[in-house]
Amino acid sequence: MSTTITTDVGAQPSSRTWLSSWTPEDPAFWDTTAKPLAWKTLVITTLNLMMAFIVWFVVSALVVRLPNIGFKLTANQTFWLAAMPGLAAGILRAIHTFLVPLYGTRHVVAFSTLSLLIPLLGWFFAIQDPTTPYWVLLLLSFLAGLGGGNFSSFMPSTSLFFPKRLQGTALAIQAGIGNFGVSVVQFLTPWIIGFALFGTLAGESQTFVPSIPGAATKPMWLQNAVLIYVPFIVVFAIAAWFMLKSVPVRANFREQLDIFRFSNLHGFWMTSLYMMTFGSFSGFAATFPLMIKQMYTVLPGGPDPLKYAFLGPLVGAAARVLAGPMSDKLGGAIVTHWSGIGLLICTIAVTFYTHPDAATGMTQFPLFVGMMLGVFFFSGVGNASTFKQMPMIFEPRQAGGIIGWTAAMASFGPFIFGMLIGWSFAATGSPNAFFYGAALFYLFNIGINWWYYARKGAEKPC
Repeated sequence: MSTTITTDVGAQPSSRTWLSSWTPEDPAFWDTTAKPLAWKTLVITTLNLMMAFIVWFVVSALVVRLPNIGFKLTANQTFWLAAMPGLAAGILRAIHTFLVPLYGTRHVVAFSTLSLLIPLLGWFFAIQDPTTPYWVLLLLSFLAGLGGGNFSSFMPSTSLFFPKRLQGTALAIQAGIGNFGVSVVQFLTPWIIGFALFGTLAGESQTFVPSIPGAATKPMWLQNAVLIYVPFIVVFAIAAWFMLKSVPVRANFREQLDIFRFSNLHGFWMTSLYMMTFGSFSGFAATFPLMIKQMYTVLPGGPDPLKYAFLGPLVGAAARVLAGPMSDKLGGAIVTHWSGIGLLICTIAVTFYTHPDAATGMTQFPLFVGMMLGVFFFSGVGNASTFKQMPMIFEPRQAGGIIGWTAAMASFGPFIFGMLIGWSFAATGSPNAFFYGAALFYLFNIGINWWYYARKGAEKPC
């Protein structure tokens, strides 16, 4: 099958799934036909993407509670549970990269959203039985990565609906609100598990035993943290099926592999840059509550990790939305440059506040949280700016593939961060070894972005 982009508006009638043509760069076509459908598509796919992020990161909100309700888990085992959704997301995003040109927006968004019910219902039953084998928990954590996979088809699809001048804004809105799902799940969980939301239909309560000896126990309905999202997923999937259309950009699997030509290294450079930005956002979003639990919860007056963990993804998601229009105005490369510098500074600074003890107590905690929020902020800014760069560097079909592929690689962030931070704690007693390595990676990417995209006379100024 050859790659086909139909440009004759009246060439053939639209099918239920495929539009007959799509030319958003044509001002007349954009104003009269494309604009309403593009923004409707953005709204529906964004709501579905937010559900995907909720499912992807629901494990990070669950694992900090599991040891307190009777699950016999070591600290390293909890880091592995938090890491597994990232492993699955990376694999599935690589697959999702190629789906939209094959099956179209309508089918991909609707069916991939419905698949999110599998991990949610699995966790619903597993949570209520502390004897659930660890391998089952690992499998359910892996399946939560179904939500992470959706990003690499949803975002390229959205880029096809908008002209280049608006793609930075549209993609930033979609990704930012989608990322907001991480904050939603981490913010709602502490509240939603505190009462019998669904009565006896959701099962019996568990007994929560605090980490600090002597603290009072309390009833908890942890299964609420997954069951609450089931009806929203069903409704949004139905909306996608009946309200979405697909842009006529068609290609078979082999044709789409041209994004990996070694003659064009920009695909590799953009993958590295997005790993710096979104890889950091997703990796730290998954491990932030576990770091708080490991370092500070054990101290007298220690915090509930989930009462603070949602702040990081919230800041990152908001920064992504705000940085989209800024990248459209200033250029994605220069915004990415300053994002990398901010990440480098905050990552080094946070290492000064990772050694709390009984003597210092909680005095370091506000500074630790503050520096981590800086990391989330600059990662969110870079998430938006890199997505502005990619449509400017590559032609439309390739840009969609590159967006999908870079997102796939960056979604390994929770897996990589979870493993390496867990290793750092086990080997050194702190996460600093990981932070030093991350700082070196950020420095490398700052140089790559400056040389190829941001400096005067760059090969691909964008």
